[in-house]
Amino acid sequence: MLNKIIVTGGDGRFAKELKKFKSKYKFFFRGKKQLNILSSKSIENNLKIFRPHAVLHLASLSRPMSLHEKDIGKSIDINVIGTANLVKACNKKRIKIIYLSTSYLYPGKKGNYKESDPLLPWNNYGWSKLGAESVVQMYKNSLIIRACMTEKPFVHKKAFTNVKCNFIFHDDFIKILLKVLRFKGVLNIGGKSQTIFQFARKYKKNVKKKKSKGELPPNIYMSLGKLSRLIRK
Repeated sequence: MLNKIIVTGGDGRFAKELKKFKSKYKFFFRGKKQLNILSSKSIENNLKIFRPHAVLHLASLSRPMSLHEKDIGKSIDINVIGTANLVKACNKKRIKIIYLSTSYLYPGKKGNYKESDPLLPWNNYGWSKLGAESVVQMYKNSLIIRACMTEKPFVHKKAFTNVKCNFIFHDDFIKILLKVLRFKGVLNIGGKSQTIFQFARKYKKNVKKKKSKGELPPNIYMSLGKLSRLIRK
C-alpha cells in the first residue's frame, strides 16, 4: 500500500507546484525547519508522527551550481549525508523512499542514456547527487528518478543551441510522477529530446540563441523508453 507520503523540502520550488495537484496520495509537506535531514532525531520524529508509507525526498542543494565547487562541505552534507540519514531511518521502519535525482549523472557525450548506462557526472552537483543515489541504491525499497525539468515560464533570456536535453516543466513532470510512484528501481523522466533553444522558443518567443562553451555537455538527453513501457502498463 502506498498512500501517505512525507515530502522533504516541502517549502521548495518543486514542492510548491506539487501542492497544486489533487491526487490519490496524501502528501505531508515538511520544510527544513519541520524536518531537518541532517538530524536523525528530526527524521525519526516525523516518521513516528505521520507514519508514512513512503518518503518523497526533494530536499537538496541545487543552484547556484557554483556553490558545489565553492563549498563542497555544504554540498556533501545536504545532498549526500542528509539522504543517507533518510535512507537509514526508512530502512529501520521499512518505509519506501522516492529520491529525485538528475540527468546530470550521465556523461553528456553520446546522449540517449538508458537507466543502465554507466554514470560519470561532469560537475560537483552531479557528483553530490550520485553520492546520494549510491546510498539509495543500497535500499531496495526505493525509486530513483533521474529528472530533467525546469520552472515555468522559462526564466533565462538566452538558451543553448548546441546542448540537447529532455527539459520538461514542473507541472508536466508532476503529472508523470504521480503515475509512477508505486514503482521501484531507477527511472528517467523528462520531455522530448531537443536543444534547450528549441524547447525555450516554444514558450518564450524572444529568447536569444547562445552556444555552450563547456557550461553544459552537448548531449545530456536521456532515453525515455522504460518510462513509456511502465506508463502503458
